[in-house]
Amino acid sequence: MSLVRRAVPEDAREVLRLRQVMIDSIPGADPATDWHQESLPGLRERLGEAEGNFAAFVVDHPERPGALAALVAGTVDYRIGKAGDPLGRVGYVFSVATDPDARRRGYARACMDVLLDWFRERGAARVHLTASPEAEPLYVSLGFRTKPRPDPLLELML
Repeated sequence: MSLVRRAVPEDAREVLRLRQVMIDSIPGADPATDWHQESLPGLRERLGEAEGNFAAFVVDHPERPGALAALVAGTVDYRIGKAGDPLGRVGYVFSVATDPDARRRGYARACMDVLLDWFRERGAARVHLTASPEAEPLYVSLGFRTKPRPDPLLELML
């Protein structure tokens, strides 16, 4: 049985908490959280859409009932097709976060594996993400290739 599950509307507050953990790790990012309450209804709605172009996958925190240990979220976007990618479906990972007291347990990797499978099921031929220098080794180990710096975009061909 996998530790990873698809996030549901009841997870919305915890998803926002972990997204803030990610935001707080970015140097110079605005630490404000006043946007959470306004974001909550839309996030709950999206988490309830089983067939939409957005998905979030989570791991429940093993020591804190009701809390999440890890989160990944992404979308499948449409681009006009091209050679090698006629369907023009691109996965984009925009939130990967692990609770500070649950790190180094493989949760982010497990969530990423499930998200990548979700992208494949939807016909995405490639996946984009931006990575911090600390997180880049995880993504490279999953097959993402770095672009020349200073471009932080990584790409994985599925």
